[in-house]
Amino acid sequence: MARDERGVTPQSEDFSSWYNELVVKAQLVDRGPVRGTMVIRPYGYRLWELLQAELDRRIKDTGHENAYFPLLIPESYLRREAEHVEGFSPELAVVTHAGGKELEEPLVVRPTSETIVGEMMARWISSHRDLPLLLNQWANVVRWELRPRTFLRTTEFLWQEGHTAHADEADAMRETMLALGLYTEVARDVAAIPVVPGEKTPGERFAGALRTFTVEGMMRDGKALQAGTSHYMGTNFARAFGIRYTSAAGRLDLCHTTSWGMTTRMIGAAIMTHGDDRGLVLPPRLAPYQVVIVPIGRGGPTSDAARDLAARLRAAGVRVHVDDRAQLSPGFRFHDWELRGVPVRLELGPRDLESGTVVMARRLGDEGKQTVALDAVPGVMPGVLEDFQGFLLRRATEFRDAHTREAETWDAFAEAVATGWAVALHCGDPACEEAVKAETAATPRCVPLDGAPETGPCVRCGSPSAYGKRVVFGRAY
Repeated sequence: MARDERGVTPQSEDFSSWYNELVVKAQLVDRGPVRGTMVIRPYGYRLWELLQAELDRRIKDTGHENAYFPLLIPESYLRREAEHVEGFSPELAVVTHAGGKELEEPLVVRPTSETIVGEMMARWISSHRDLPLLLNQWANVVRWELRPRTFLRTTEFLWQEGHTAHADEADAMRETMLALGLYTEVARDVAAIPVVPGEKTPGERFAGALRTFTVEGMMRDGKALQAGTSHYMGTNFARAFGIRYTSAAGRLDLCHTTSWGMTTRMIGAAIMTHGDDRGLVLPPRLAPYQVVIVPIGRGGPTSDAARDLAARLRAAGVRVHVDDRAQLSPGFRFHDWELRGVPVRLELGPRDLESGTVVMARRLGDEGKQTVALDAVPGVMPGVLEDFQGFLLRRATEFRDAHTREAETWDAFAEAVATGWAVALHCGDPACEEAVKAETAATPRCVPLDGAPETGPCVRCGSPSAYGKRVVFGRAY
């Protein structure tokens, strides 16, 4: 497929190149000076702000409070929970010198905050009346990535991490599932990604957790992307950090803790779920600009009318931008906003102004351009945007379902994960999981929460299945 210098490699030709080119050309990011880091440009950061606002509101509505914990963590803190430090050791960035001299104890640059939060929880909790303690943090973390990819795996990224303490397992599990529900809702209702919520197999659990839950989305190349996780930590961290409380009966008990997080990876998920060969396709609820107005002609009445229409759209609750770059041709501007994924473009020229109309073009759709009465635009636009939001969710759901197959045999399994997901019975043996990965590059993404009860032989080794239902397998980012 031919393309000009503003275009991107077609997805069918090389999905990875398409993605890497698009995030730069759409002005979402630039490369940072340190390997694996990214500079998030204003257009990309606005995506994060909108996602953050939606999730932050939901977190606060459920009784959690935001706090902030230090970026630098004593190395000894991580060593208190053996499985945790073992899981993160390959990714740690460690500060050994500061102030012109060697430190007495190395400091780890925050890879995650369970340890520093655990230290503080032990100070703040003494009685059952202090529970549950519901904390959330918006922060950056550093994990030294060997194979970085913008938004998906970067050395430094932004995220939200919830940390809570509870009196017993039942309350902690309710919290774990509450967080998973928030992630499912935000992915579906804001990013228009039809994620599958489920539990990770033991081999895929978070380091130090007793149970890990995930929301998994399918990208347009058929691969899976983990879009958010929620962990029940049991009493592992409470034991390591002395997080105890005096019960109503006067007994000193360990707290049960949880942690859960969603990151800037969700932006990558939205890009790869909806984008096409022309560029980004942004869900209206996530788009920095839901509507762009392109006045045609050099200044004068069309520009004035465009600004007036923009003001009326803002009053109707629409995020709108007027592109009055008169030095650029209308065609260039149309292409630019298609590349950047704006849901709706409005074209306003002298003839449109004379007839009291405007030309409306949706980012996707078969209906082509439409002529709309200028005065009617503010009234109809919220409905147009909601229809587009719903269309993207339906399209992504249909794509996922069309590329998901139940596999009864190993040959069918291998064929399914080559282009999408396989749903199959699995023995749960980590050695079998490793064999599956070695032979197909697929890993168990989750045991779906809504999976139907079923037992039988493992699709690969024939041993009895372990989970009472089928497991979703796929190649993953």
